[in-house]
Amino acid sequence: MATLTNTIPEKTIERLSEYRRTLLASHKQGITHIFSHVLAGIHGITAVQVRRDLMLIGFSSDTKKGYDVQVLIEYISRILDSPSPMNIAVLGMGHLGQAITKYFNGKGLKLKITAAFDVDPEKVGKTIDGIPCYHMDTFEEVVEDKDISIVIVSSPTKVAPTLVLPIINAGIKGVLNFTSTPLNFPQGIIVENYDITTLLEKVAYFVKENEEISNA
Repeated sequence: MATLTNTIPEKTIERLSEYRRTLLASHKQGITHIFSHVLAGIHGITAVQVRRDLMLIGFSSDTKKGYDVQVLIEYISRILDSPSPMNIAVLGMGHLGQAITKYFNGKGLKLKITAAFDVDPEKVGKTIDGIPCYHMDTFEEVVEDKDISIVIVSSPTKVAPTLVLPIINAGIKGVLNFTSTPLNFPQGIIVENYDITTLLEKVAYFVKENEEISNA
């Protein structure tokens, strides 16, 4: 991933996002306070790590009652969220692209998928799950018109490298790449390469290791 310009470590940002999802779910259940060790247990880390993360962003609270759930949600949101909503586009509306769109929209975040792009005539010009699908030939024009700053790449792997130049030319600031081909961009464009195959192989490796230890 490209170097972040702020002082909060990348892994801490990831955990803060996870904490907020847990806190939002807890709030919906009517839970008003939560202790660091409870939050830690849900995420499989230590209470010390939770407290360290929150101290890093300057959050302090009366821990005798636990953290105030609503207050902590609002505090983390001020750290993670942009002052105004950010618009996102999906590049490639195959099964993966449509699954991402269905999952993501409606989460109540300040991030919204507002456009999709493809070259398939069966998809272009149609609205898929409430998202208009445009031809890639109109990418730069639509990005400017809809003020899109982030793209999710869910195209076929062989197509992904051809999208790099259009993404740069359109002035996109962030890329989440779901293909198995790592994409590289100039300094200033944040990119996260999310290779599902690699992640599954990592999980499979540790399952194998645990089985070997158990059978030893």
